[in-house]
Amino acid sequence: MNAVTAGLLVVSAMVWLQARAAEPMPPKLYQVTTETGMPHLEENLRYATTQGKRCLGQRELSSAFPVLRLEALKDCKLDHEKRLDETVSYVLTCDGGHGTTGAARWQVGIDQLQGTLEVKLGGKNMTFYQRITARPLGECVAPYAMP
Repeated sequence: MNAVTAGLLVVSAMVWLQARAAEPMPPKLYQVTTETGMPHLEENLRYATTQGKRCLGQRELSSAFPVLRLEALKDCKLDHEKRLDETVSYVLTCDGGHGTTGAARWQVGIDQLQGTLEVKLGGKNMTFYQRITARPLGECVAPYAMP
């Protein structure tokens, strides 16, 4: 092997390693527990918990919170993603001019994903949170596979 070929192999390996490092968290099937807390309500109405299975990957973290699909937050989304080690954070931005604000933070681990979305509804001075805890089950398969 000549020096040029060896150099090309080294450069190719470096490019491959960089691409692998930048690759988002691959989707996996998770057992998902979602807890919604509304501290301004009476004690027996404050918390709701649901469970299910869902495929999640890096790209799905900004849309994983079910509350973002409700009519009241239809014009809101999580964006401005920031990553630092095992933490991924987002800012809640809303287009409706109603003053709703918030943020989400995910802790990404090998054995668990945990994300919390905190929301302050504008004009009403009410807050709530939604917390997702996801434990990996294996590979994404139908009917849980993502399109």
